[in-house]
Amino acid sequence: MERRAAIYARVSTGGQSVDNQLIRLREVAGRAGFRVVEEYVDTASGASPSRSGMERMMADAARRRFDILLAWDVSRLGRSLTQLVELFDTLRSLGIDLILEQQGVDTSTPAGRALMQMSAVFAEFERAMIVERTKAGMERARARGARIGRPPAPDSVRQAIRALRAKGLGMDRIARELRCGKGLSQEVCQQYDKENGR
Repeated sequence: MERRAAIYARVSTGGQSVDNQLIRLREVAGRAGFRVVEEYVDTASGASPSRSGMERMMADAARRRFDILLAWDVSRLGRSLTQLVELFDTLRSLGIDLILEQQGVDTSTPAGRALMQMSAVFAEFERAMIVERTKAGMERARARGARIGRPPAPDSVRQAIRALRAKGLGMDRIARELRCGKGLSQEVCQQYDKENGR
């Protein structure tokens, strides 16, 4: 059965061209007997939060418009290992295979699937290292006397919340009236209620 293929190509700047990527990937598809149903192109850095070609491609993947995705290089798909693993997981859950031309990766083969599973392990390691570095940085900041988190609410706001609560207003209404966070309103109201046996 003929497999439907999609091609994804990306360059970082408008001065570059995706032509070489597209030509090569069309050749790969032709040799494999795939029918190319769509080509998605972006001109954006890999770290860019907005890549319309990638967004369209993932939407079409969810609609099962293609069975296999061809990309020139793993760096064309994303900049972080975590980002890449999320993409790989999504494609795998949709039953879409991936071919990365430069790395020789083909997830329709056992070796390609094993490589993707290994990348998930490294992504988990990367996430754990980020958490560890963040915690260590916060501890160093605390040791220097820095305050971590939001600054405390001014006493005037807390007193205003208590005064409105004494009048019988609800927590959400108090937050709206004083334009303060619901969490703060809830915290002060609960403390007030406890003190006053409510």
